[in-house]
Amino acid sequence: MSGVPTGWASDRLKDVAAINAVALSAATDPDYEFDYLEVSNVDYHGVVDPNAIERLRFEDAPSRARRRVAAGSTVISSVRPNLQAVAFFADVPAHFVCSTGFNVVEPRPSMLAPQFAYYHLISENARQHFEAAATGVGYPAVGDKDFNAIAIPLPPFPEQQRIAAYLDASCATIDSAVAAKRWQLGTLDALRKTIIQRAVTRGISDDVVLESTGNAWMANIPRGWRLVCLKRIAEVQGGLTLGKQYEGSLIECPYLRVGNVQDGHLDLADVSVIELPASVAAGVQLRPDDVLMTEGGDLDKLGRGHLWKGEIPGCLHQNHIFALRCLRHKLKPMFLAHVTTSQYGRDYFEATGKQTTNLACTNATKVGEFPIPLPPLPEQETICIHLDAKLGEVKRIVAGIEAQIATLTAYRKSLIHEWVTGQRRLVGADFRAENIEQALAPDDAPPKSSP
Repeated sequence: MSGVPTGWASDRLKDVAAINAVALSAATDPDYEFDYLEVSNVDYHGVVDPNAIERLRFEDAPSRARRRVAAGSTVISSVRPNLQAVAFFADVPAHFVCSTGFNVVEPRPSMLAPQFAYYHLISENARQHFEAAATGVGYPAVGDKDFNAIAIPLPPFPEQQRIAAYLDASCATIDSAVAAKRWQLGTLDALRKTIIQRAVTRGISDDVVLESTGNAWMANIPRGWRLVCLKRIAEVQGGLTLGKQYEGSLIECPYLRVGNVQDGHLDLADVSVIELPASVAAGVQLRPDDVLMTEGGDLDKLGRGHLWKGEIPGCLHQNHIFALRCLRHKLKPMFLAHVTTSQYGRDYFEATGKQTTNLACTNATKVGEFPIPLPPLPEQETICIHLDAKLGEVKRIVAGIEAQIATLTAYRKSLIHEWVTGQRRLVGADFRAENIEQALAPDDAPPKSSP
C-alpha cells in the first residue's frame, strides 16, 4: 500500500493475522454443542442480534456452521449482499462458531491490534477492495486469495492501540447520538399514528358526541357518521396472476409487486414489467386515486394502503395487491387510505388475517367486510385537509432528523477511514461534544484534528 504516513508500514492481512485458522472437522462428536452465528445475524453497523445466536448440536447444525471464533477476532462476510456484515468479538463464549460465509480474522500478537484490525475491515478502504474483488454469478463472493492479500496500513503497535481506543470512544459517542435520534423517530411515528387514529375514528372536533354502533370492531362513532362495509362504498379489483403463458399479440406493461407498496409510501425504484395481451392488461390496470392494499406478507403489513396517483402511466398490479376504487359520491380515496393506515385498520387486518409459518394473508372477502367509519363527504374532506397539514409537519421534522442521522453515519465512516489510513494522526486529540454538533450542521465539513 503506497502513501502510508512516515513511521507506518504496510503488510498483507494474511501476514499479520491468522485467517480461518480453526474449523470444526467432519469427524466432530455429533453431540458437541456450540453457539452459532449466521451472516444474517450481523447488521451493517456490526451489531449482533444476541437473540439470533443459536445453541446447536453438531449433528443438527447446517454444514456451513464450521468456523471457530476466538476472543479478539473480527468476523467479516465474504458474500457481496452482506459484505458490510462485520463484527468484532473482544470476548466469546467457550464454544463459538460462525458460518463459512464469514472470514474469521485473528490478529497476531504485537503485530496487529484486534480493534485496529476491526476498524480497518469496516473502513471505506476495505469495503471498496472487497466490492471490487467479489466475483461470481448470483451471490458474488471474495475469494481467499483476494481477501488475504488486502493491504493493511500498520502504525507502530502502541499507536494502533491508541487509535482503536480513540475510535471506540468516538464511535460510541456518535452511536449514542444516533440512538437518541432514532428514539425521536419512534416517538414521532407514534404521534403520527395517534393523529391519524383520532381523526378517522373521532373526527377533528373537540366536542364530538359518540353513538353506539352495535359493532364489535368499532363500538362507537361520532353522531352523524355511519359504519359501512367497504364493499358497499368501493369496488375491490384483484390483480394479475403471474406465470401464465399468453399467445398472440402482446404488449409490455409495468406492474407493482407487494414490495413496491410500503408503509406510508411507494417504493418505485425497481418496478417489474410483463408481456401480456392488451385485453388482460385492461382488467388489472391501475387508475389515479385507486387505494392500493397489500394482500400478503408479514402480519403487521396486511392491508396497508397507499393512494395511487398515476405515478407510472399504464401500470398494472400483481394479484397480491388489491386496488380499491371508491364510489366517489360516498368515499374519498384519501380518507380510505388514512383509515387503512390507522391503528384501527391495522388491528382489523391483523385479527382477520390468515397466518402460516412465515407469512400471513387476507382476501377480497375480508377486505370487502372491513367496517369503515364514514363521515359525510364534506367532513371527510375536512379531515383529509387536517391530516395533510398535521402529517406534513411531522414528516418535515422526521426528514430533518433522518438527515442528521445520515450526517452522523457519514461522519462516523469518514472518521474511521481517515484514522486507519493515517490521514489523521493522534496528537493530543480528543472527541468533544462540539464535534457532534458540527457534524450535524449540514453546511459544515466535519472538523479535522491538528496534523
